[in-house]
Amino acid sequence: MGLTAHVLAIDAGNSKTDVAVIGADGTVLGAGRGGGFQPPVVGIDVAVDGLAEAVLPALEQAGVTGVEHVSACLANADLPVEEAELADALRARGWGRTVEVRNDTFAILRAGVDEPRGVAVVCGAGINCVGMRPDGATARFPAIGRISGDWGGGSGLAEEAMWFAARAEDGRGEPTELARTLPGHFGLESMYALIEALHLGHIPPGRRHELTPVLFATGAAGDPVARGLVDRLGDEVVAMASVALARLGLLEEEVPVVLGGGVLAARHPALDSRIAELLAVRAPKAVVRVVSAPPVLGAALLGLDRTGAGPRTHDRLRAQYV
Repeated sequence: MGLTAHVLAIDAGNSKTDVAVIGADGTVLGAGRGGGFQPPVVGIDVAVDGLAEAVLPALEQAGVTGVEHVSACLANADLPVEEAELADALRARGWGRTVEVRNDTFAILRAGVDEPRGVAVVCGAGINCVGMRPDGATARFPAIGRISGDWGGGSGLAEEAMWFAARAEDGRGEPTELARTLPGHFGLESMYALIEALHLGHIPPGRRHELTPVLFATGAAGDPVARGLVDRLGDEVVAMASVALARLGLLEEEVPVVLGGGVLAARHPALDSRIAELLAVRAPKAVVRVVSAPPVLGAALLGLDRTGAGPRTHDRLRAQYV
């Protein structure tokens, strides 16, 4: 394998990939960035080819040809069987002597805690929750969507807002300001016009996520339907976090609950208040944190955990991402 470094950290989300090569003392020796990681769309081999576009320049920058351990936190690794398949694919590339693949939510959790102990709820396009203890025990959900019991996430919230607004306009549902604010965001005068524009592709599907902040703003202005959706998201966040804490035996302990992803990181006051209120009842010792460090730091810390690095190494690594 030639000259090696200590850890190759990979954080690959649906929209982008970040890579870091870490030395034995915790120093970042090289870094790279690539596109999104979507094996369900393009297949595992093509998706891993995409990772290589970020990994190989990072290894070259570090002046190494491989590492002792690959710590990869990957989107769409939702089930253990998928993690195993992706680990095999990474192992075949020969980038490291050992390989561990986890869902990318674990990277956000580890980036937000001082030790591998706590729970993270991530709400971006979708919603997910994971937890871990220092002894290696984990808690997780399939987080595949409605078929696995999930509700929420930016895409889901936008869809729910559209549903209520459409029914309000045509008379099937209760009145809501969403019927005005959602089409108004795109300069349209009615839900019918918005539905038509989305259906015919005049508004690209990728822009639907823009409706989520409109939902929060409409709720903050006092609309009861919009506020009800915000409250329900808070309910879901706390339900996932408290169940994960219970599975790990941490429900009665002082433990971090890390919030991440675009929706939760936006710090909407009504949502934050709802989460704090419900957690105070279900997990009164939980300490809520909003993670600001990049997830690739979490992937790197998980790699250092796995290789038995000491606290000073962890501290040196974290200091480079502050």
